[in-house]
Amino acid sequence: MKAIRRFTVRPVLPAPLRPLSDLARNLRWSWHAETRDLFQSVDPECWAASGNDPVRLLGSVSPGRLAELAEDRRFLRRLTAVAGDLNDYVTGERWYQGHSAELPAAVAYFSPEFGITAALPQYSGGLGILAGDHLKAASDLGVPLIGVGLLYRHGYFRQTLSRDGWQQEHYPVLDPHELPVALLKEPDGTPAQISLALPGGRQLHARVWLAQVGRVPLLMLDSDVEENDLGERGVTDRLYGGGSEHRLLQEMLLGIGGVRAVRTYCRLTGHPTPEVFHTNEGHAGFLGLERIAELCAEGLDFDSALEAVRAGTVFTTHTPVPAGIDRFDRELVAHHFGPDAELPTIDVERVLQLGMETYPGGEPNLFNMAVMGLRLGQRANGVSLLHGNVSREMFSGLWPGFDPDEVPITSVTNGVHAPTWVAPEVFRLGARQIGAQRTEDAMTVGGSDRWDAVAEIPDQDIWELRRNLREQLVTEVRDRLRTSWRQRGAGTAELGWIDGVLDPDVLTIGFARRVPSYKRLTLMLRDRDRLMDLLLHPQRPIQIVVAGKAHPADDGGKRLVQELVRFADDPRVRHRIVFLPDYGMAMAQKLYPGCDIWLNNPLRPLEACGTSGMKAALNGCLNLSVLDGWWDEWFQPDFGWAIPTADGTGTDPDHRDAVEAAALYDLLEQRVTPRFYEHGPGGLPDRWIEMVRQTLTLLGPKVLAGRMVREYVERLYTPAAHAHRAMTPDAARELAAWKARVRSAWHGVTVDHVETSAATPTAELGSTLSLRVRVGLGDLGPDDVEVQAVSGRVDSEDRIADASTVPLKSAGSPDAEGRWVYEGPLSLDRTGPYGYTVRILPAHRLLASGAELGLVAVPSEGLGEGAGVLMR
Repeated sequence: MKAIRRFTVRPVLPAPLRPLSDLARNLRWSWHAETRDLFQSVDPECWAASGNDPVRLLGSVSPGRLAELAEDRRFLRRLTAVAGDLNDYVTGERWYQGHSAELPAAVAYFSPEFGITAALPQYSGGLGILAGDHLKAASDLGVPLIGVGLLYRHGYFRQTLSRDGWQQEHYPVLDPHELPVALLKEPDGTPAQISLALPGGRQLHARVWLAQVGRVPLLMLDSDVEENDLGERGVTDRLYGGGSEHRLLQEMLLGIGGVRAVRTYCRLTGHPTPEVFHTNEGHAGFLGLERIAELCAEGLDFDSALEAVRAGTVFTTHTPVPAGIDRFDRELVAHHFGPDAELPTIDVERVLQLGMETYPGGEPNLFNMAVMGLRLGQRANGVSLLHGNVSREMFSGLWPGFDPDEVPITSVTNGVHAPTWVAPEVFRLGARQIGAQRTEDAMTVGGSDRWDAVAEIPDQDIWELRRNLREQLVTEVRDRLRTSWRQRGAGTAELGWIDGVLDPDVLTIGFARRVPSYKRLTLMLRDRDRLMDLLLHPQRPIQIVVAGKAHPADDGGKRLVQELVRFADDPRVRHRIVFLPDYGMAMAQKLYPGCDIWLNNPLRPLEACGTSGMKAALNGCLNLSVLDGWWDEWFQPDFGWAIPTADGTGTDPDHRDAVEAAALYDLLEQRVTPRFYEHGPGGLPDRWIEMVRQTLTLLGPKVLAGRMVREYVERLYTPAAHAHRAMTPDAARELAAWKARVRSAWHGVTVDHVETSAATPTAELGSTLSLRVRVGLGDLGPDDVEVQAVSGRVDSEDRIADASTVPLKSAGSPDAEGRWVYEGPLSLDRTGPYGYTVRILPAHRLLASGAELGLVAVPSEGLGEGAGVLMR
């Protein structure tokens, strides 16, 4: 029989055990080993059955056991110590508090998904895990961050396989009362609620759930409330589910509703109001519109409010391909804004202009969320150096007249939260070397360029650690494989072979990620005979553990999964290669440490960052990867291998895959497996151990989320906070009026004449030339512009590469024709073909970049030498 109603019955903890409830409700337990150990000791069997979830554990422990623990003085001493440690952690001074008051009072961080722990399944892949690591690192550093997301009642899907290897999706219902979250409540005890206006006079209501991530509150909006109709209740049903209107409503709730939730939270708790708003990908871009509406309600006009909002907004793009960006039909967006819907005081046309693809090749009838994010954020970044380059190229049409390398998008390379992803055994090895506190500080705050203490760890200890972690992975794989085969319909009698799957002494390769086509899950199957030879080599075998989910609507991705599964089902190799369904955080925390090699073979440059390889590296796993994302930035032969790529523009895709697969097999056969299996005089693989040591020493400090968040604070959050403070209402009005004046007058800005002191087409390195430039400024004055000399090496088509810019100075008043003269020196600091040009940019003290307006004036072709190459 089925229940007609479901309740969550909470245990009543004896008074001495009350701190257990606080510990369970603060998600710091997900990365704090002592807290997890304490919960495990409450009832080891219940702990395992709960999936290591303290909230579920406390709901299943018997009253008798609780009464027993309430009298156990040893347990109570441990409880007091762990609770005290959490109190010190959330109230004490940390890295951020040791800096000046110039830092932001608070930062609001918006993301459509957050991967904090498997016990709160609100993530699908790398974007969510990155967001979770961002919150955890901010907590460790003491950054006053507020996270903002949605609470999905079905989360992302759970994955199983059919008998023939086809992906099956399941959407278990999540009851918030059984999750480590609590309702945000008004002083009278009623749930805090925000609402959005929908077309036709309807309303979308949402409650706010609070997850406490160490020191950082995470606000999660939930539309499954009684006040909503059935359709509105389902807005937060699934992560990345539904059609266009469903996704638009999710993103309006995240952005607009999220700002309202932040305002409510600050009102109720006294938390400082955010000075900086950071949107992690374009999904939350509507937050800027809500903030513009707030300022308009205080008396600012739209353009002035836009400038004020831009000043304090940071936008991070994670997408290296246009197809990965959310784009909506203009009519759909228009339907949900304006007098009859949300933000009625804002002209719908102004909303639509923010998302218009006004560049060559853009689609005028689509509303682009990333384009809106860039227009509403004065500061933007990609998530690795290479991805920053890709992003500047991809969005360069928004800044016409500028070379891609001048597009105002910087990069902050992602990092990963070491306490979450480093195996306890690895942490203990470090603690044995330098002490627990120093190890914890090194993994959270970071700051050093190298972890030199790793050099002191004996080879034997490193090798025993690696074998121990591999052995744990073998056990985990067999358990998960057995579960998967039972779900596929196999009986116990058919599964005896699983006891021989994988070998703790065989080189183990991991490959786990989402399954879009560009990540090339099946590249390893390109030459199956060659792969079989590698798997079954009599002296130097390899074994491979694969995991990953295809998007429910991506049948192409599902076919790739099925192809891999069918190969792994082959009785000849199934003890050497396995596919594990339902890849998630719990699996990943066993998988990364247990692998010797982390494989990544995307189509370059389509991997924005690729943080799974970072998590593997922190556990002494070596990377074998295409030079994409972070690996392109930090790869060295000392600690891994680069798979050569055939990524020229004219390369046939099939040929490219064949070339790169062959290169992968060559590396495995000739360099990777020999190094693993070649043992030195002491019976250990000395050269392999040295690569593990170099991985930990050189990559360890770089790949930390602590390093990443410190970079965000120093390079983006703090400048944004300063810009926000400078953008008073009067300053915003002034800047908006100035921009309007400059745009309307820019047609009158010209470079009329350029002359130089050089008499010959050659010059000596180190010499200095004098430039004299005559310009027309039309209705603008010298205070409105900067005239620059741009110089550098030139290619065969006279394009300047690696340019340097020098501002020129006005020589006085305009001449009789109203032209202005600018002068300045040009230093010849490079040999070889060298050239220069002159350009004029808008200039204002409140601009973050000279390219911000996308306006530039350059010499016409007719100016000859002065407009192009000076010497060869």
